[in-house]
Amino acid sequence: MDWPHDPDGDEGSEGMRKFDMAVIAKKVDEDEDFPLERDAFVEAHGDEPIRINHQSVVALREIFEYVEPEEFETIVDMHKAVGAAMRKGNFWDYHPVGSNPKQKSA
Repeated sequence: MDWPHDPDGDEGSEGMRKFDMAVIAKKVDEDEDFPLERDAFVEAHGDEPIRINHQSVVALREIFEYVEPEEFETIVDMHKAVGAAMRKGNFWDYHPVGSNPKQKSA
């Protein structure tokens, strides 16, 4: 896929040092952006690449298809919703307390 920027470059993941939720969190300012509307965030960043692991990269909008709250009061609320969405959408290989106990843990 043609990404708007390199998922492993500085704009994407600081040279492949950051993955999934860390990359998403870099797109917001904890003090200035909250409360944050989910749909406005996806409109602004939906096509940007999010590296899930060493093998896969998805568009942010693919993850947010599983995010249920329409608004986040705090960055912690956003983290919880994105984590639940990533488990629900099977983006992660592991589930710390997930739906499939036979999958490997973190």
